Amino acid sequence: MILPICVYGHPVLRRKAQDVDLKAEDLLQLIADMFETMYHSNGVGIAAPQVGKSLRIFVIDSEPFKELYPEEEPRKQAFINPTILQRYGEEVPFSEGCLSLPGINEEVLRPSTIEIEYWDEKLNHHKETISGGVARIIQHEYDHLEGTVFTDHLTSLKKMILKRKLSDIASGKTKPSYKIKNH
Repeated sequence: MILPICVYGHPVLRRKAQDVDLKAEDLLQLIADMFETMYHSNGVGIAAPQVGKSLRIFVIDSEPFKELYPEEEPRKQAFINPTILQRYGEEVPFSEGCLSLPGINEEVLRPSTIEIEYWDEKLNHHKETISGGVARIIQHEYDHLEGTVFTDHLTSLKKMILKRKLSDIASGKTKPSYKIKNH
């Protein structure tokens, strides 16, 4: 089922998400709904807070990044109760966008490599080091679990320039092609 996406100004986007009960009966359905919502909205990742659930889970599909990162194998998977243990490497700039901030794209610096621990959708536990485009997508989605959006990484001047656009999103004046929820 395609879920509405909570946009800038919705309080769930500013809350630190709670751990997922790995035995929850609706966990696989939530994952399926998140993938369907992400694809419908043309995203490469979506976190549970973006669909109104304050839970520590996100899904990604890095296939659209394969031209930018041809050396990487595309990844499609869920990350449940993830913890980024370490971030390191060169700070790489990239123009990021977000389904919760429609119409805004800005250059964000992020470390090139992360070490992450998580459960996958088959409830297998993983601890791995990830670099490149997949690491960037993960860091962006992980921020949502921490109550952060990508514009929080911008300079004060950039935030001031974007203030009107953010206000328009929060007030419902911005109308993306997918269903949204303001508050």
